[in-house]
Amino acid sequence: MKKPVYKRIVLKLSGEALEGDRGFGIDPKIVTSIAHQIKDVRALGVDIVCVIGGGNFFRGVEGEKNGIDRAAADYIGMLATVMNGLVMSDALEKIGVQTRVQSALEIKALCEPYIRRRAMRHLEKGRVLIFVAGTGNPFFTTDTAAALRAVETNADVILKATKVDGVYDKDPVKYKNAKRFTRLNYLDVIKRQLRVMDTTATSLCMENQLPIVVFDLNRSGNIRRVVLGEKVGTVVS
Repeated sequence: MKKPVYKRIVLKLSGEALEGDRGFGIDPKIVTSIAHQIKDVRALGVDIVCVIGGGNFFRGVEGEKNGIDRAAADYIGMLATVMNGLVMSDALEKIGVQTRVQSALEIKALCEPYIRRRAMRHLEKGRVLIFVAGTGNPFFTTDTAAALRAVETNADVILKATKVDGVYDKDPVKYKNAKRFTRLNYLDVIKRQLRVMDTTATSLCMENQLPIVVFDLNRSGNIRRVVLGEKVGTVVS
């Protein structure tokens, strides 16, 4: 039996990953599928940290375009991530996976505040950690939150879940001749503006030599395949 190549992972889930084909909100079947994939990986003894976006409900950038103050719009987006985190926590708990939701914004009635030492203790006890509300600051994306939390929790890798099977030189949906990369370095991503993660997140990963694996979440079992070292998606290192 193959052994995991990573001991601790940060799984970055976009809000859009939870909406399926609905275009808005949450698809329960998708959430349940992701929960089962996480359970399978946890069964391998791998520590799991999830960082969740909120784009299926609200995006700060879009809010600004519609006349909302950018800082206010970003805070609204953070609240959207809290909803997604609670949904994912519920799905995991229902299949027997212990979780803790920690928020960068203090919302005592719903989740714990983010405290690094407490987070590390949860991981030691085998719980899946779900981080919500980004960094707690406007003007920073949940990609940056994922990179920051990965460094803080001593993770080995960030798994960036997307709707495509890796990073391409151009949009594979629009261009049939789009080329998929199997490996990239951080500077390539920044110079080519490949939108793997935002520049702040990519720079933070580069400074801390934290690899990023971009993979297709829609193919069931891909999280496990990445953790077991199979060649899936695009590796940025």
